[in-house]
Formats: sequence, C-alpha cells, structure tokens
Amino acid sequence: MVGAAAAWPLAAQAQQPAVPVIGFISTASAKAIASNVAAFLQGVKDFGFVEGQNLAIEYRWAEDHYDRLPALAAELVRRRVAVIVASTSVATRAIKAATATIPIVFTTAEDPVAAGLVASLNQPGGNLTGVTFIGATLRAKNLELLHELVPALAMVGVLVNPNNPNTKPQLRDLQAAASKLGKTIHVLNAGTEGDIDTAFAALVQQQIGALIVGTDPVFTGRRDQLVALAARHQVRTVYFSRDFAEVGGLMSYGANLADAFRLAGTYTGRILKGEKPADLPVQQATKIELIVNLKTAKTLGIAIPPSLLARADEVIE
Repeated sequence: MVGAAAAWPLAAQAQQPAVPVIGFISTASAKAIASNVAAFLQGVKDFGFVEGQNLAIEYRWAEDHYDRLPALAAELVRRRVAVIVASTSVATRAIKAATATIPIVFTTAEDPVAAGLVASLNQPGGNLTGVTFIGATLRAKNLELLHELVPALAMVGVLVNPNNPNTKPQLRDLQAAASKLGKTIHVLNAGTEGDIDTAFAALVQQQIGALIVGTDPVFTGRRDQLVALAARHQVRTVYFSRDFAEVGGLMSYGANLADAFRLAGTYTGRILKGEKPADLPVQQATKIELIVNLKTAKTLGIAIPPSLLARADEVIE
C-alpha cells in the first residue's frame, strides 16, 4: 500500500498538461525594452498565462545586431514554440522567413500591409497578426513641434538607422513636412554606439541646434547616451517615445509603446487559447502622447510656449 500511495503523486504529475512555451525575439537588448516586455506580460496575464507558472518564454535578443536575427529565428523554430512574438518589423521579417506555420504576433512601427507582412489589416491571412503603432509616420509631427518651439530654425538634423526599413518612410514624410515649413533636413546615419558619437560631432561642427531622433530600437537602447549628448551640446531634441523624456530628454512625441506591447500580449493569450492569427485583425495602437521635460527646458534656457504645454499629456518638472 505504501508503494501504491507513493506512486500517486508521480501519476498525478504525469497527467498535468504541459506548460506552453512561446518565443520572444527582438532586435534590442533585454534592458532596452524591459518596460515593454512587462506590458506584454501583463497582456498575456489578462488571459490567464503567467510566466514561470503556466507559461515559459524563450527570449532571443539580437543586441542591436540585425545580422543575428536569422539564426535566432531559426533557433525558435527548432524549439517548436507555440507562438513567436516579434518586437520589431526587422525581427518579424526574420521570423516570417523562418516559418509559415508557427503563429507570429508582431509589433511594428511600419504599415504591415505595405511591408508585406500581412494581406490586409482586417484579414491578415497566413500565420501572422499583431499590432502597429504608426511610429514611422509621426516624425513629421516632431518637426512641427520643433518649429513651434523655435520658429527661426532653418536646419534640423534627423538621426536615423540606415539598416532599419522604417527609415525611408520616415525621411519621406519629414522631407515633405520640411518643404511646407521652409526648413532643411540634414540626415545623420547611426547604427551603432560609435556612430551616434560621430553623428553628434557632425551636428556640432555644422552648428545644427535641433534634432529629431528617428524611430529605431537601437536608439531606445542608447537613450541615456543620446540624452546626455543632447544636453552636453545643448541640442534641442525631440524623441519618439516617453522613455527618452523620462531620462532627461527635452520632448517626446509618439505612440505609447507599452500599450502596443500589452495588446500584443492579449493576442498571444488568445492564440494560446486556440484562436488563429488569420482570424485576428491587426490592431492599431492609438495612444499617442506628447511628453515635455520642463526641467530639461529650464536647464537649456528654453521657454516652452504655453500652447505647447497645454497640449502635453505629461509635463515633467
């Protein structure tokens, strides 16, 4: 009888359902998008899945090296995970090329239809769906904010990553906005930490006092470096997410990325419960926010127009 009793726990354990395993692939580092991952986990939790309890996650970080993505994607496919979450359009392309069967949930600043990720927003088809936060199309608004802040500015620098497919649409929209406002755009390319230092050196040499930081995960991971350089050289800078304003950046205007990642988490939860990506319309994160760091403005000796402050979703003092 003792032997039979001892066997019960083993039998019960054997009958427990296996914990689902999902993959999470990003061009960035774990530290760079920690707050976004936390929002994603909250979205998954809303559907009853908690990492470490009834859900396991295989993370793959490219650490800003885009050329690592194909190998990382292949690893997750070999792992036969239940769902793969791709946190950028570049990562999504890599995982899409690696599998046509494993469900994929993406977050992207691109138009996913124009990028060829899905057939349409309402009926994505195939094994992909996700969230777009229209980040690439908002940079023209950043130029308008700089114009409102300093109307006399004739030239504005734009920092972009030439390796990011979002760069072309960002620059196209910015050039169109610059023409309307009578301003000149000076493009600065940076794909690495060293490139950022070089770009700022060029900015200072050419006496360009204003900068727009383009949407890119590399810049998110280097936000402390970017904000410090902007402060050192007194460059009036507008960023694409609140992460920069929170660490001392002058202004940020863009989508609430935490909201986009939370939505991606809810889709992951729904797929784990049996829904198919083809039946889940691509969602558009609509929370756009303007953050002004008044403390930084005072340090730079900049007076923020009352009309701009009145429109800010948050003022950091």
